[in-house]
Amino acid sequence: MSEEQPKRRWWVLFAPLIVFALLLVFLLKGLGSDPTKLESVLIDKSVPEFNAVDLFNNDKVYSQEVLKGGPMLMNVWATWCPTCRAEHAFLNELAAQGIPIVGLNYKDDSRAKAIDWLNTLGDPYTVNLFDPEGDVAFEFGVYGAPETYFIDAEGKIRYRHVGDVNARNWQNKLKGIYTQLQQEAQQ
Repeated sequence: MSEEQPKRRWWVLFAPLIVFALLLVFLLKGLGSDPTKLESVLIDKSVPEFNAVDLFNNDKVYSQEVLKGGPMLMNVWATWCPTCRAEHAFLNELAAQGIPIVGLNYKDDSRAKAIDWLNTLGDPYTVNLFDPEGDVAFEFGVYGAPETYFIDAEGKIRYRHVGDVNARNWQNKLKGIYTQLQQEAQQ
C-alpha cells in the first residue's frame, strides 16, 4: 500500500497543471485565428437545393437554379445588421458595374422592413430571396450576416467572404476572384 500512495499523489498534484496547459494551448490557438476565414465545406460544390420565396412577391418561389447561368454573388444581409448597412452602398456600386448579385434576406422578421430598406438605400440585387427562418442560409452554412458567396456559371460555390464587401477588400482580393470566374465562364 505504501507504494501506491506516492503514485496517486503525483497524479493528483500534476493533473490540474496538465489541464491548465491544455486549456492554455487551446486558447492561444484561437487568438491567432482570423474570424473572417471561416472555411466552407461547400467550396467547389454545387449550391445546395433550396426553395425560397421572393422578398417582394410571396407567390414567386425560387430554387437553386436562380444561382446558375453566369458568375454572380449571393449576399446574405439583414436589416438588423449594422455591417450590412455599411456595405450596402458598395453593393449598389458593384450592381451599377453590371455584377449580378442575388440577395438573401436573412432572419428578418418583417418583410415590410426589408422592402423599405431596399427602397430607401437602393436595391443592388437581381433577385431578392426572403429567408425569415434562416433555412436557406443554414443550407449554405451561414454563420451570420453579412456573408457573400461567389458562384460560378455552373452554380458551384467558389469562394465565401465573411464580413462586409467594401472597396478595399474588393480591390485587394475579391475582384480578382470574380474576374477569374468571368474568365472561366468564357472558356
